[in-house]
Amino acid sequence: MACVRVGISGWRYAPWRGSFYPRGLPQRRELEFVAARMASVEINGSFYSLQRPARYRAWYGQTPPDFVFAVKGGRFITHLKKLVDVGTPLANFFASGPLALEDKLGPILWQLPPQLPFDAARIDAFLRQLPRTTTEAARLATKHDGRLKDDDTWTTTDADRPLRHAMEVRHVSYLDPAFAALLREHGVGMVVADTAGKWPMLEDVTADFVYVRLHGDVELYVSGYSAAALDAWAEKIRRWHGDGRDVYVYFDNDVKVRAPVDAMALAARLPDVGAQPSGVAV
Repeated sequence: MACVRVGISGWRYAPWRGSFYPRGLPQRRELEFVAARMASVEINGSFYSLQRPARYRAWYGQTPPDFVFAVKGGRFITHLKKLVDVGTPLANFFASGPLALEDKLGPILWQLPPQLPFDAARIDAFLRQLPRTTTEAARLATKHDGRLKDDDTWTTTDADRPLRHAMEVRHVSYLDPAFAALLREHGVGMVVADTAGKWPMLEDVTADFVYVRLHGDVELYVSGYSAAALDAWAEKIRRWHGDGRDVYVYFDNDVKVRAPVDAMALAARLPDVGAQPSGVAV
């Protein structure tokens, strides 16, 4: 059955301590606190630097069995290399530990920089390099270079599972229907990104799942979502889910501690599609 997972992008934010997180809660228990209230989290530390397998294993152990992590691909690949000549960087990324999440590994997010316009050949070449199963990802991970030592890598998988990818874009040229066609050809999800109008919001469904990032609808990364706005998003999610697609939704409006509040409020509107974890804390 299709599922809906609503969560937040990242969870370690100092302003949340004493507001969303209770005073005195140890930092090491923050993910556990989140996982009792939401069904998923987007790991964004992996965007800034390669993580380590031990860290992924710790996150695995701090969350319940039905929890899912989305993992943000490295900016070295998307922003510095701009998707070109990325065979080894992709190997390094997968060797750094995402596969250690095992059955809790959800979609991989590839966020492109605002300065990168649509180039069909560039996008097509990149998408062709992405592993489509965890077995393929493990095989790719063995090709990592010396940046990662063999004794601090994860290059195996406990089972052969499909691996999903989603792409978020921030340039108006991606409104070209050829972009959606390319994603559809490769089975890659087009990210529906609400950015308060700063960048285009594309809503083409290009895969068997939908990936949504909510950065704020009035002020980027700052504004919270009104009850009416959350109702509207809940309606869209029901429609996607009703078409038989899994839906992943992550709030990234973290500046004013709105992300966790909005995520829980949206999930509460969708109890019949499994958007809340079982035994959710209130």
